[in-house]
Amino acid sequence: MALFKKTNPRRDQVRRNITAGRSVRVTALISTDVVISALLWVVFVLACTAILSFEFVAQSRYIALAALLVVVVAIAVGAGFYTHHYQSRIIHNHARAMALIGVFLFLLGATKVGVLSWGGSDWGASWATGTAIVAAIVLVIAYDQRFAVGVSTLYCVLACLAVGPRVEDGFRLQGIGLLLTLVSGAAICCFALREIRTRMKLLEVSALAAAVVFLMASSSAYLDYRGDAPVFIGVMRAAGYHAAAAFIGGLLIQSLLPLIEKTFRIATSMTLLDYSDANQPLLKKLAMEAPGTFSHSLLIGSIAEAAAEAIGCNGLLCRVGAYYHDIGKLNKPKYFVENELGSASKHKELSPAMSQLIIVGHVKDGVEMAKEYGLPGVLRQFVETHHGTTLVEPFYNEAKKKHEAPNGEGAGKKPKEAPPSESEFRYGGPRPRTKEAAIIMLADAVEGAIRSLSEVTLAKVEIVVHNMAMKRLQDGQFDECDLTLRELSGIETSMSKSLAAHYHGRIAYPTPADAPLEAPGPAASGVAKMVRT
Repeated sequence: MALFKKTNPRRDQVRRNITAGRSVRVTALISTDVVISALLWVVFVLACTAILSFEFVAQSRYIALAALLVVVVAIAVGAGFYTHHYQSRIIHNHARAMALIGVFLFLLGATKVGVLSWGGSDWGASWATGTAIVAAIVLVIAYDQRFAVGVSTLYCVLACLAVGPRVEDGFRLQGIGLLLTLVSGAAICCFALREIRTRMKLLEVSALAAAVVFLMASSSAYLDYRGDAPVFIGVMRAAGYHAAAAFIGGLLIQSLLPLIEKTFRIATSMTLLDYSDANQPLLKKLAMEAPGTFSHSLLIGSIAEAAAEAIGCNGLLCRVGAYYHDIGKLNKPKYFVENELGSASKHKELSPAMSQLIIVGHVKDGVEMAKEYGLPGVLRQFVETHHGTTLVEPFYNEAKKKHEAPNGEGAGKKPKEAPPSESEFRYGGPRPRTKEAAIIMLADAVEGAIRSLSEVTLAKVEIVVHNMAMKRLQDGQFDECDLTLRELSGIETSMSKSLAAHYHGRIAYPTPADAPLEAPGPAASGVAKMVRT
């Protein structure tokens, strides 16, 4: 009877819409990025199983091999969901995914080789401790603390499996003591290492991790024994091996830090400090050939750093990024007002469209210059996005005035050409994709607006900063970054204080500061003469 039942057209339409929505979701799930990520996941599972199952294959223990495969799949599934939840960009960035998988497989392989080579001694199991410390530090440097804690804990489980069974105890896996030792050392590294600003930081973190590992290894040894308690000297010796492995693993990162940065395409705070040196070729060239732009960049750096720290962002990254954001002006420095130094503007001889091309071109020139000088990607983003897709208002307004001005044919006649379009006078983008890039954009805009004020007071600065922030917000410039309205308010407050402090008023001199000096007269007796140097 259901075949001959009358249907409701509205319900049929709803069903068609639901079916179409499901097909769209299914299509999104099987996108190219997801397929490639799934293939990488399968490769990781198979490679891990191959590394961890050496003894099982050698002794034809295929049931144990199947059980190991189930355990590895479960761990890999957990790692996949954790990565998708906290670092979903890895799904779209296949180079980073391959780098992360390569690091894990290399460390697991090193652990397995160490265990097979020195498995009969207390030194064998400590290989797992050293690689766990290395994995935790690499993850903190490449990503963040939360992601590093979760993924490094999963690696510790794999490292325990790599240490494998102990033959003398009937193929019993290493006890809970080894897992506690690895997890405690990895967790200390994740929480103690937020950024690397000094060369001593890694040494301090390694020493702290070694101390915690020693305490945990020596304590957990008494949690897993049968019959007589372990020999105290043997426990201390084994704990010392684990502590030494943790310390050596941290020191190894110190020498491999440049390689890690290139592999994951990141820049640590120590690298950023190197790029903030005024002797860097780009900064030195900027100071010599475009001194006005260099001074402007230094001011933007101090303003942006304070604003970033006010909302918990990376202030050092903002400061160093501000130093390089206008390097594209080096190609034509005299066409920018801060480098005119009192001379007539070169834009008076050009049409608004030509002036717009020169102004907008400094972003593209800066990107090419940054690539040529090998600037890290985290700094190149400020060159690309510090204007976003904003409108070059001065030349757009000038073009509108010229278009609307009466021509020689009569004041009442309309111009024959179409009016200028806003899209023709906008920067090419992209818009800021990080909070730090958005801060640089706003700092660059408000600093130029404040310089145009005849009298600078805190109230006026606050109004200008708020207006510029709302203008960028309504123009959609902050749509691609995770900036909230609360954070934007904090940025406005910080920038207002910084700009008001920089452009503070001064006590007037008795005579104008730019008045010519009077000719020195004969000095009175008993009064010291002023000597010109």
